[in-house]
Amino acid sequence: YRTPVHRRNRKESKRETGQTKRIEEWIKNMNIVLHEPEIPFNTGAIGRTCVATNSTLHLIKPYGFILNGKNVKKAGMDYWEHLQLKEHLSYEDFLKDIAEEQNSFSTPKIWYATTKAKRTYTEVSFSENDYIMFGKESAGIPEEILVENEEHCIRIPMLEEARSLNLSN
Repeated sequence: YRTPVHRRNRKESKRETGQTKRIEEWIKNMNIVLHEPEIPFNTGAIGRTCVATNSTLHLIKPYGFILNGKNVKKAGMDYWEHLQLKEHLSYEDFLKDIAEEQNSFSTPKIWYATTKAKRTYTEVSFSENDYIMFGKESAGIPEEILVENEEHCIRIPMLEEARSLNLSN
């Protein structure tokens, strides 16, 4: 015997499934890049977020840890096996690898997240297949990379007293 509450829950479930499909269509093909990540828990948590948002995670070596299940599974949990992960030996190799993947229809942008940027992330237009790069926890993205790509630097607004944000939250 089903009560009206059961019927309502079933309808809500169908609606949520439709919403999930629309969300998956909206968020497809974004790329998150971690430049020389140092903390395995943060990397695992960001990997989990990438799975939830259907984003590809790019990791640029060297890492401050050994990339294995034990180190990242604590935060990434059982999501890690579903992660679209690409590893790159260096920043230069990352640029070369993504250039080889590009097609003639679109050229994705690399956005560099830094506290030093003039523009916030809300002042730019993200496109399908774009990349958002975050630097290592202790130092951020190297200054020479930021200088070369100043027009693509973005920041997340925060109080002046705050030094940085923990992306894994």
